[in-house]
Amino acid sequence: MPFTSGKQAFLEILKQEGVEIMFGNPGTTELPLMDGLAREPGIRYILALQESVAIAMADGYAQASGKLAAVNVHTSPGLGNAMGMLYDAMKAGSPLLLTAGQHDQAMNLTEPILWSNLPPVARPYVKWSYEITRLEDLPRAVRRAAKTAKAHPTGPVFLALPVDVLNAERQIDLLETTRIAPRIRGDKSAIEAAADLLVKAQRPILISGDAVAHGDALAEMAEVAELLGAPVYAECVPSTCSFPFTHPLYAGAFPRLGQPIRNILMKHDLIFSVGGDMFTLSLPPDVEPMPEGLPLIHLDLDPWEIGKNYPAKVAIQGDPKATLPDLAEALRRRLSPDAVKAAKSRAFELGKAREARIADLRNRAQAEAGRTPITPLSLVVGIADAVPDDAVVVDESISSGGGLRDLLKCRDPKSFYGLRGGGIGWGLPAALGIKLAQPGRPVVALVGDGSAMYTIQSLWTAAHDSIPVVYVISCWHHGRPYEPIRFDHAQLQEVLLTVAQALLERVSPREAKGMVWSALVEGRIDGYQAVAVLAWVEEAR
Repeated sequence: MPFTSGKQAFLEILKQEGVEIMFGNPGTTELPLMDGLAREPGIRYILALQESVAIAMADGYAQASGKLAAVNVHTSPGLGNAMGMLYDAMKAGSPLLLTAGQHDQAMNLTEPILWSNLPPVARPYVKWSYEITRLEDLPRAVRRAAKTAKAHPTGPVFLALPVDVLNAERQIDLLETTRIAPRIRGDKSAIEAAADLLVKAQRPILISGDAVAHGDALAEMAEVAELLGAPVYAECVPSTCSFPFTHPLYAGAFPRLGQPIRNILMKHDLIFSVGGDMFTLSLPPDVEPMPEGLPLIHLDLDPWEIGKNYPAKVAIQGDPKATLPDLAEALRRRLSPDAVKAAKSRAFELGKAREARIADLRNRAQAEAGRTPITPLSLVVGIADAVPDDAVVVDESISSGGGLRDLLKCRDPKSFYGLRGGGIGWGLPAALGIKLAQPGRPVVALVGDGSAMYTIQSLWTAAHDSIPVVYVISCWHHGRPYEPIRFDHAQLQEVLLTVAQALLERVSPREAKGMVWSALVEGRIDGYQAVAVLAWVEEAR
């Protein structure tokens, strides 16, 4: 057993767990950890100016890399500031290890400044929350946290790190990594039952959730969809490219209102949801989204999601990549020549409908071309046409991104990331984490002006650490004040422009435009760490 300090042991275990980057915003209770990082060349530290930025960077990094992401914040106020973005990470199922410094335990009874009981604060949004009180327990706690974060359903975990534990020194066993094999294969009899229902359906509809992208199962999902000739929808609030946006059977994302969802489902006689939620709504529905008597087949790794809101005729716990090939084989055994012909006919008609939908979007954008300010649809079409095929798009455009998922060419599970949790301010910092995870791909982030103001400090980190991300920030042009808070967009735009120029490079609008289109098309930013362009757009109708 090595003789080591708590801080050295902690960092060594992180390296063994695959951590190469730590995000953070430190204070006095994090000084031991900062001292350890200064002596540890194997972990790069990315400084954020506010905790929300640190958490969202770690969230984006975890999603885009598939690795455990490490992030550290400053005791009670830091953890409090982190909670909004921690909620987003929880909803996205991001495997991140969040730590916060804690006072030396010898003084906690006196309740020193910034002290509080930290694990209960984090607990609602993490899978496991704990404060390490002895150096002897540190290896077991960190190993358990890493294992838990990466086990399905993946998600954040939290550890509080007291100063005295990190500074303590003695011989300790660092233990070893545990990883739970993720490829859980669905029950054979349930798969056969699902195949029986699917081949009998005349108008099936498929939902492809984030679990499909997280498990790299887009090809397996497409195979099943093509066998059935069925339209494939993304979840109501998708955070990934869970089905190729260019596929003829891709029908877009479900709406977030009850009546529009019901209108879609009324056209079908069976639902097959693969890792999809049923349903995440924005407002209380006037009608029940699910039509009465519509049968549901539900496949998911997370048993909580299966049948959560609507009973499943067939409920299968399993990994999509491991389970869908078995289902495809069961379907092939059952599909008659006439059924195969009918499926191909449905697929052909769905492909034509998709082409018509895209043509309509482009015709509308063309009719709006030349307007000043630019319309949201014209902006989306321009960006979709400019981004290279290997680009990664980060979307927090909110109200100015209509048509984006129809027009983009995203084809792989690492090509698109959206705001899963709904807590705005995620896009600017998440894009930085995504770029760090995928340094070889150009990253373009579409962010609304209000969202940008929540985490505008992200631009400092982009410049300080030379992280080349292209930001397109859409601003309403002399529009009405934002209704929920009565905020004047003209004032907000002036602040954004001032801050962006101060934190990044001081360039004229004409220079900025040239830089952005060069970066979008060629995947590079000549001599600049990052670029933020403000696009003045008409208010969405």
